[in-house]
Amino acid sequence: MTEQLDRLLSIMALLRDPVRGCEWDVAQDFSTIAPYTIEEAYEVADAIERSDFDDLKAELGDLLLQVVFHARIAEEAGHFAFNDVAKTISEKMERRHPHIFSNEGGVMKYARWENLKAAEREAEGATGALDGVALALPALMRAQKLQKRAARQGFDWPDIAGPKSKVIEEIGELEEAGEHDRAEEAGDFLFAAVNLVRAYGVDAEQALRFANSKFERRFRAMEELASGDFAERELEAQEELWHEVKRQEKRS
Repeated sequence: MTEQLDRLLSIMALLRDPVRGCEWDVAQDFSTIAPYTIEEAYEVADAIERSDFDDLKAELGDLLLQVVFHARIAEEAGHFAFNDVAKTISEKMERRHPHIFSNEGGVMKYARWENLKAAEREAEGATGALDGVALALPALMRAQKLQKRAARQGFDWPDIAGPKSKVIEEIGELEEAGEHDRAEEAGDFLFAAVNLVRAYGVDAEQALRFANSKFERRFRAMEELASGDFAERELEAQEELWHEVKRQEKRS
């Protein structure tokens, strides 16, 4: 394992070499690489959802390359190196699992895990409960994280009725919104919808990914049933194809 990791680190060092390296790799910096890092993380998740383990192996390699790339850029700038990254996460995991890596024993509770993370954020200079929720997260995922942080401070409804009524309220405000306010009211509705989904114990990001996948599968099946003239059909005929696809799914 160490041999292959050292090999990858050497490859990246050569790619970034100003004289012998790759022109594209040499030109990159943190900001230009960040979008690829996010993309690779989603491709890992996609491979997992498809249970494609050959693809997962490849995608995890692509994601590891992103870590190595960022670490190499940081090393060249004198900030830190890959070993520092590995050391930092190793220390964090040991610190967050005292029941495993100390003589404390017992079982780690979720609340205690969150308390440890909160203490770390405070030590790093956080002054509020929402500090540290990354701006670069997908908006749906970030909404859920913000709500969870607020909930740990007691700012949350005690049952489903609260978020459900809020969704209904936001739908009404969206319907009444003028053109100037429509985007803001749409955002409020989506934020409230995430809160309702969270109240049911469902991960909103995963739920929407599943819905996207289901819609794509069914739409492709409709196009196949239509034999090339889907767009020319009336909406009512398209709807019938949609229901036929759903019936086929139930039969299978």
